[in-house]
Amino acid sequence: MKSLMQQALGADWDKLPPALQAHYRFGTTTDTGSMDIEYPRFMQPVWSILRLLGALVDRQGKSVTTIVEKRVVGERQVWQRTITYPDGQIVRFDSFWVAAGNAEVIEFVNPVLGLQMAPYVVGEKLRYRGVSFIAKLGPVTIPIPEWLVLGHATIIEEALDDTHFAMDFRLTHPLFGELFRYSGKFEAASR
Repeated sequence: MKSLMQQALGADWDKLPPALQAHYRFGTTTDTGSMDIEYPRFMQPVWSILRLLGALVDRQGKSVTTIVEKRVVGERQVWQRTITYPDGQIVRFDSFWVAAGNAEVIEFVNPVLGLQMAPYVVGEKLRYRGVSFIAKLGPVTIPIPEWLVLGHATIIEEALDDTHFAMDFRLTHPLFGELFRYSGKFEAASR
């Protein structure tokens, strides 16, 4: 069975190094590592409100221990992120991914709000280009331009060796600059 990423990338899936293939393999996988979470101080109220809706994380940190568990449920790939801060606070950030057609995926942070992305391979790196934010109201999916909300989303992932990879996610607004970033290094393991 092919994973959502295999479906989206098509023949380019074979260009991914083993660590990135393990990260996106079909079935149940676990990535273990640490992340840096950064955003401008003025965005704290926005992230705190969005956190109530399940979007991203509203606490900054350096080298924060992070475990990402993924599993397939029907047509969805479910992501459960457990972020443990040095003071013991645990934050969960869960989402689910679905195919969007046109070699794109949507990551929903709740049943209504999502981010549509177009993954592609450059060299041995996996890159994502944000297409639009999504509001799903029943069977209707409404695209919301990135610039109208939090800005353009980009993700870059690259293998460090056969089992480890680095990732960098950013939201950059055309007027306000970088509004959110998390980046880290992980070990990918399949079960």
